This record gives sequence, C-alpha cells and structure tokens, in this order.
Amino acid sequence: MPAHASARESERRPVILLSSDAEACAALEVELEKSATILQVPDLDALSTVLDAVPQDLLVFDLDSVATNADEAEASARRVRERYQRIPIIALTRSRQIAGRVRSMVQYVFVAPVDPDKLCDAVLASLNGHSAHSDELVPSPSRRRSLGGLIGSSEPMQRIYEAILRLADSNTTVLVRGESGTGKELVARAIVSLGRRSAKPFISLNCAALPESLIESELFGHEKGAYTGADRSRPGQIELAHTGTLFLDEIATLTLPLQSKLLRVLEDREVRRIGGNTGRPIDFRLITATNEDLEQSVKLGRFREDLYYRINVVPLQLPPLRERPGDIALLVDHYLKHYCSAEALPPKRVAPDAMEVLEDYHWPGNVRELENFIQRLVLMVTGDAIEAHHLPKNVLFASTTRNESLLIPAEGLDFEVEMGRIEAAYLRAALRKTSGVKNKAAKLLKLSERQMKYLCHKHGL
Repeated sequence: MPAHASARESERRPVILLSSDAEACAALEVELEKSATILQVPDLDALSTVLDAVPQDLLVFDLDSVATNADEAEASARRVRERYQRIPIIALTRSRQIAGRVRSMVQYVFVAPVDPDKLCDAVLASLNGHSAHSDELVPSPSRRRSLGGLIGSSEPMQRIYEAILRLADSNTTVLVRGESGTGKELVARAIVSLGRRSAKPFISLNCAALPESLIESELFGHEKGAYTGADRSRPGQIELAHTGTLFLDEIATLTLPLQSKLLRVLEDREVRRIGGNTGRPIDFRLITATNEDLEQSVKLGRFREDLYYRINVVPLQLPPLRERPGDIALLVDHYLKHYCSAEALPPKRVAPDAMEVLEDYHWPGNVRELENFIQRLVLMVTGDAIEAHHLPKNVLFASTTRNESLLIPAEGLDFEVEMGRIEAAYLRAALRKTSGVKNKAAKLLKLSERQMKYLCHKHGL
C-alpha cells in the first residue's frame, strides 16, 4: 500500500454502529469515508464484545434495533451508558417518546427521518471533542437539504421545515397554500410522518379529481340502497381516516352543499353516510390544501366563511420554485439519480451552461414541472451530459442567461458598431412611419431637428 494511502487510513477514526440495518451502515460509511471507519454490530452482546476488546471513539446507537418500546430502549441505553461511561453516543430512533427518555444519557438524539448532513456534523463534532446538544431531538433546520419527500436548502424551505416540525405532534388543522406543483401533499405527508398519527391511516383525496355526482359518496360513504346502484354499504374517505389523518386537496372546489356537510362533520365529530339515519363518531386530523384565493372566494359567496375559519387554523404558504434560490440544482441532482436508476440507465449530469438556463427559468409548474422535465431528458438524451441544446426552445427563449449568450457571443463584439446598427434601425423605422418626413420622424424619436439632421448624415439616410 502506498505511504500516502496508509497515512489517510490512519487519520480515520473508529466508529461503531449498533444496528441491524446493513443499508444504514453502508450509507454512513459513504458519508464519513474520509473521517471514520465504521464497524457494524447487530446487538448489545456483540457491542460488549467489541468495546471490551478494542475501545472505539464513538457509538452510533440505533435504539429501534434493540428495543420494541420506550422502556426497553431506555434500559438498553442506560446499560450501555453505565458500562461504557467515556464513549460518546449518538442515538437514532423513530420514536419521539424514546428520544425524550434517553436524551440525558447521550450526546445527540436524532428522530427519523434523519438529515445525513446533520448526522455527519454530530459525528464529527463528537469525534473532535466538541460540545454536543443533548436536547436536540431532531436535526437543526439551519442546514436541512430535505425533510420527508421535500427537497431544498433555501431559506424559504427552511421556514417550511421548521413549521412542519412544530406542527407534527399537534392535532391542529392545517391549511397548506401554494401554487400548483409546489408539493402541498408532500408537506401534509411530512407533517403526518413526524407526528403521533404516523402509524395511523393517511387518506388523501383530491376534491377536484372527482365528478360532483361521485364526490359526496366518496367523502361521506353510503348505506345499501341509498341510491340506484348502491348494492352494498360503503364507508367514505372521512370514515376511513378514523384515528388518522384526512388530507383534502383543492378543497376550494367543493360545492356549497358539500362544504356544509363537511362543516357539520368538523363541528359534531361524527359522519353520517348517505341514506343513513345515525352518525358515526369519528376522530381524525384534517389537513387541507388549495391554490386558490379562499378569501376572495368567501367574498364572492363561493366558499363558506364559517368553514374557512374552521380550516384556516394554521395556514402554511409554500414558496413557488422561482422564489427558492439554490434549490433547482438540488432538485435536478435528485431527479437525475432517481430516474436514471428507475430506468436502469447510466448516470447523467447537467452541463454548467444548461444548469444556468434551468436556474434562470421561471418554472410556472414549479417542482412538478421540473420533475417531469428531468424525467423526459433522462429518457431522450442519449449521452451522459445534458447540454443547453438539449433543452426545449420555450425554456431557452425564456431564459435571461440564454438570451444574454445569444446577445453577446463567446468571441465578443464591437460595442460601437452594434450601437450604430441599433441607432440606424430606429432612424429607418421612424422615417418609414412618417413617409420620409424627417421633422415628424424626429418628434417620434424625441430628437431635435438638429440631432435628426446629424444622425441621418452619419448613417447616410
């Protein structure tokens, strides 16, 4: 082995990972390949064998791999802490209850989903002896690149992540607002996945996707014989969300009668099927979404004011992609990897000139448009690099970056000559408009007769 390779290897610090998840070990090795050597053990007995033989610099402890409940997790963490008092511990768990139980015994506790950047920061801080924050139950949002299915590190997205983390464990009704394609359902799913109803039903219904004749039955269910074709009783989506979460997308498209029925469900906490005589008690958290101006709809009488106040308890406004500086490159990289893998194609990259165009484009369809766009490029571009000429004309023409490159070629231009051409073009246009009458052309161009005479002489007109 070359001497320099041995030197690099010697600088890597030993970290032990207690987890039954081989993929987690591989991911941690990739993230920390320059700083740490990862040794995985499957259980507490194996951990004791290793630590008794060769002390390690850090323990990353997946509590869920050794415990099925909070009591077992706390006992396991306490056992390790008391026996190996000097080793720093970073704990991982999916349960906020477990996190609360063990945080006094460890340096860091992370509640899944874990931000890899923040986990790496914690590992390096622990290895270097920096102080840790034992009360940090979730990664700090200051450097988040993703949360749930949401991707982005821009300041607007950091505010969204922070709001999601604050709302996750509450039972508050949330209204997610934003343009089409900004990821409203992803926000709803992220809120649910981090909260106490994460293991309960998540029912998602797009109110605009169903015809008016079907949506009432879809929402509220029906009893057998309630109408022609109702040959059996059927629960609605509200009933199916019992103990869990109901997400109503495009809620502004509900008709006024359906709005009234939904309001009654929210007030009485019970649902009555079509054709039924009795209500059924229902417990669910409501998250709604819309891309419409609900306040204007209320003023116009298209949306009930009392329902508006019921659903607008905590409004969450999603930023459009054009207002998320720096996020396009992250999203492009994510979707390139995803669709190249899904289509079993070699990895592709976006050339710098093409990336400049993509970052300059205004993306009216937001993240959904960008995802579809990248999927199309992955399939249609045969090489490993996506260049500017591969991009559609509408994207190129709308790009300031591309227009600038067309305006100023790579080899440069003679500014005085170009300005002269522009000047002459305006003079000719004004003269044509005034049938060659120079004093009228001068008025059109806001020039004095003296200036007009000089410019016509200069350009031979």
